[in-house]
Amino acid sequence: MDTTAHRPLGCGVGLRAEHYDDFLSGRPPVDWIEAITENYMDTGGRPLWILEHLRRDFPVALHGVALSIGSVDPLDAAYLAALRALVQRIEPVLVTDHLCWTGVGGQSLFDLLPLPLTEESLDHVVERTRRVQDLLGTRILLENPSTYVAYRHSTIPEWEFLAELAERADCGLLVDVNNIHVSAFNLGYDPAAYLDALPVERVGQLHLAGFTDMGSYLFDTHSAPVHEDVWKLYAHAVERFGTVATLVEWDADIPPLERVCAEATRARQIAESVDAARHLATPLPIGGAAAAEPPGRAGVARRADPVRHRHDFAVV
Repeated sequence: MDTTAHRPLGCGVGLRAEHYDDFLSGRPPVDWIEAITENYMDTGGRPLWILEHLRRDFPVALHGVALSIGSVDPLDAAYLAALRALVQRIEPVLVTDHLCWTGVGGQSLFDLLPLPLTEESLDHVVERTRRVQDLLGTRILLENPSTYVAYRHSTIPEWEFLAELAERADCGLLVDVNNIHVSAFNLGYDPAAYLDALPVERVGQLHLAGFTDMGSYLFDTHSAPVHEDVWKLYAHAVERFGTVATLVEWDADIPPLERVCAEATRARQIAESVDAARHLATPLPIGGAAAAEPPGRAGVARRADPVRHRHDFAVV
């Protein structure tokens, strides 16, 4: 099984059609790019040509939105065959998708819908994730969704569900820091405690994006700069996970590429600052070599009581 999930990539941006010409005319100040998988499947046109051209200059990650790993429908054999062909063609450094379901009965709902977090659901997703990885011949990373409702019969906190899924399926985690902030506000838990409960060794990528404040809830729109509260949470994530690959998403009201790159530059500056502080704070044992962090999850910190917000949100 490929293990490129922890390759140090730096800070990148999502590749969007609005910025194709900017990428072709010069080299923007980003370390890598992420392409939405489905935009480059089953196409021989300009988008795929551009992606093949850019992979010569940038590491490329493929980020899917239609795997529907949590659905009760059978895995889509045609989709997986097309995905495998794209992976073989582009040779991405990361292959990622979402912990969600996107439809039922063969009908797509065109949304990333949350799962009931139960033992039965966990068993189901573990088995499907293993099958997908076997078919693709590579490890995938699964991303935590932004959520607006909780299921009454859920029995496992989302962070524990993700940790157990990663261990049992031998997959990686794409930790979306913005999604954690959005979900924590909407459902009333401590976002820092969420991060602290995830297994460090399984986290291969971080996402940053902007949201829209709807008053009583936050809406994950990817239509704005990264919020200051998310930047603070990102610093906490870097302190815990190290300088893993970080990606800035901007999918609506898309500004010029320079503005998106400025967000990636800020992420790089925060990561470098936190990393430098971590190294300064690390005591040196006799002989001068930095002490190694113990492997595994034995040192995971947990907070006893999540912070409750001023509102209660929907439960289904």
